[in-house]
This record gives sequence, structure tokens and C-alpha cells, in this order.
Amino acid sequence: MNIGIATDHRGVKQKQKLIKYLEKKGHTIYNYGTDSEDSVDYPDYAFKIGEKINEGEIEIGILICGTGVGMCIASNKVKNIRCAKVDNLLEAKLSRTHNNANVITLSSYMSLMRMKDILDVFLKTSFSGDERHVRRLTKIDDYLNEY
Repeated sequence: MNIGIATDHRGVKQKQKLIKYLEKKGHTIYNYGTDSEDSVDYPDYAFKIGEKINEGEIEIGILICGTGVGMCIASNKVKNIRCAKVDNLLEAKLSRTHNNANVITLSSYMSLMRMKDILDVFLKTSFSGDERHVRRLTKIDDYLNEY
């Protein structure tokens, strides 16, 4: 799977370790920054992941910032992006099966082991395609296209 990963200055250390972990699992990883612990603006990196999904370069995006909330808010402003801020395994699974999330946001305060476990679930889970979930996602898309 082609996966993009980006962080603000708070997620650099975890990102470097996650890239190695995911590459060992056979994924192709695209690093969209930042690679410095100097302060940066997280929206720039959230937008980049969304753009790369829309361009078809990657299928899934991973974002890491302090709480994960800022990146999630910014990411969801990009057309066709369904970003979930995930804190546990159930959220990882349901954000894929119910919401067809194509971007996941994690808090840099989370342990690396927990991040790996959550990403394993997120990446191996597919959208259910159930009518009720398709209907709900269509309502969201229709609303966005209307305004």
C-alpha cells in the first residue's frame, strides 16, 4: 500500500520510527515532512497529505501532531478526505468500516507501541460498504458540494 505520513514538529521522532516499521511490513511510505523539531504550522502538512491522496500518489495518510486534533480539523477541510482522530483500536476499526476514513491522525503523546497497534488495525481494515454507511457518507459529500 502507498501511504503518506506527515507530522508537525511534535511528531518527528515517532514518524521516523513508524516509517521503518511500516516499510518492514511491505508498505511504500512517502514522507511529507516535517523532519525538524523546529516549530511549523500543522495545516501545511495536513493539506499536503490530502492533496497527495487526491492526486493518487498515496491511498492512505497518517498525520501526527501534539493532540492530533489540529491535524484532523485541517485535513477534513480538503475535498474527498475523511480523517479520523484515533485513540484506540475500536476507533481505528470503526473509522474504516463505518466512515471509510482515508487519513488517520494520532497524538504525539501516545506511546509508539500503541501507535503501531492502531495503525495495524487501521491499515488492515476495509470499508464495509453497507448501505447505511454509504448513505451517510453520501449525505456528507452532498452537503459539502452544496455549500
